Amino acid sequence: MHIALPIGGNILMGNDVPEFMGKVNEMENRSKISISAESKEEADRLFNALSAGGSVEVPMDNSPWGSYFGMSRDKFGIEWMIDFDPKFSGKP
Repeated sequence: MHIALPIGGNILMGNDVPEFMGKVNEMENRSKISISAESKEEADRLFNALSAGGSVEVPMDNSPWGSYFGMSRDKFGIEWMIDFDPKFSGKP
């Protein structure tokens, strides 16, 4: 399942994986929250704040698909994907 929720100029995206699609280990809840940042600086700020006390899975860097992207798990175990795409305006 997937959801996209506009918040200001950003889109908060979330998804989950139904149990019937496979076994999930204790460290992987197979659910991530994705935030589209408005700038590289905002992406870094969000990434650093959300990963503080947690773990970095993919450091913020330029991705092969053209955006600035990173993944982390916060201190509560929630997984985050932070993305800045200079070609995306946040408007439909």
